[in-house]
Amino acid sequence: MNMPQSLGNQPLPPEPPSLGASPEGPGATSPPEHCWPVRPTLRNELDTFSVHFYIFFGPSVALPPERPAVFALRLLPVLDSGGVLSLELQLNVSSLRQENVTVFGCLTHEVPLSLGDAAVTCSKESLAGFLLSVSATSRVARLRIPFPQTGTWFLTLRSLCGVGPRYVRCRNATAKLLRTHNYLYAACECKAGWRGWGCTDSADALTYGFQLLSTLLLCLSNLMFLPPVVLAIRSRYVLEAAVYTFTMFFSTFYHACDQPGIVVFCIMDYDVLQFCDFLGSLMSVWVTVIAMARLQPVVKQVLYLLGAMLLSMALQLDRHGLWNLLGPSLFALGILATAWTVRSVRRRHCYPPTWRRWLFYLCPGSLIAGSAVLLYAFVETRDNYFYIHSIWHMLIAGSVGFLLPPRAKTDHRVPSGARARGCGYQLCINEQEELGLVGPGGATVSSICAS
Repeated sequence: MNMPQSLGNQPLPPEPPSLGASPEGPGATSPPEHCWPVRPTLRNELDTFSVHFYIFFGPSVALPPERPAVFALRLLPVLDSGGVLSLELQLNVSSLRQENVTVFGCLTHEVPLSLGDAAVTCSKESLAGFLLSVSATSRVARLRIPFPQTGTWFLTLRSLCGVGPRYVRCRNATAKLLRTHNYLYAACECKAGWRGWGCTDSADALTYGFQLLSTLLLCLSNLMFLPPVVLAIRSRYVLEAAVYTFTMFFSTFYHACDQPGIVVFCIMDYDVLQFCDFLGSLMSVWVTVIAMARLQPVVKQVLYLLGAMLLSMALQLDRHGLWNLLGPSLFALGILATAWTVRSVRRRHCYPPTWRRWLFYLCPGSLIAGSAVLLYAFVETRDNYFYIHSIWHMLIAGSVGFLLPPRAKTDHRVPSGARARGCGYQLCINEQEELGLVGPGGATVSSICAS
């Protein structure tokens, strides 16, 4: 508002040949390019992450044909870092006096471009900017610049007439624009060791060989579930073997899809793979501990189904919570301890009864499983995830091979021939005696058939 009035009344410099002849005629003089007035803008912080720039007497801007309009937008070094510069130009068609008017906008950093071909190409010598244009056929133009450099950005608006690529200066044309500037919040999530605001710092970036090695390590470590699957099938734990196979399959393909770099392979949606991997891991722990309790078949099936439903609900609430693993494990261990205690009291002997079972199976399996839980809960970090989580796979699969109980022995106290006739007792009565066909001296048959 305090700008000298003489700057706005001076004629334009001559145009280059590409823009046609100047209507003011040859010989006209003008100040150099840096003398064009820059209209100031005001800054309005809408909220923590949004800033709005507006001009005096806005938002409509009148563009006369004789000179461009230049606006300055100041982005602060710290407050305005890490966002998106949003620019929108909207042409008020009702204000046009000629149909072939095109308004060119050029957004540049630190240095404005306002004359010559810069109005059409938004580039001059070694400086280039972002070009926008609106006309009667295309009334709205939008520009989004993620993570713009801080400092002063100049928006130059100029109206020209004609059809491209040759434009001339308009004689009796004016245009009004509605303009909005919003500074939006945004952020980049850097992966594979890349750093910086725009993930352009490759000082700590992971190489292709390391990414391939980490992917193979996480995927192939799941093959440790093959021995537990074979052991479960041989011991006639078919349902448990199915759960282990489910876990091995989805854990392999989940980690193949979960890689941060370029070595990625996804067979289905990432969220589905993650849910199935977490559910399979928890169900493997659940069915193993319940199988160790040696409960009645009906009770065991109910617990299997109940555990699957409750674990699915817990994973929907929080998939990365530590208690999603510890909670079901502790509950299953409580069932196991209760079942073993009741069986020991009834038999008046410690259960399992053999010391070999404790020494060579239960103690090693418990130590391996405990080590896996400690690594998962207290050692695993984002930096050592590749090898610590692979060790977790191998330890969990190895503990299953030790903890899964052997096949239940057949009770041989009942003769095999009697088992074929059914279970229980049947009263056998002589049919002739029942009908009164046997005399007093005859023998009567009344027997109990056990089976």
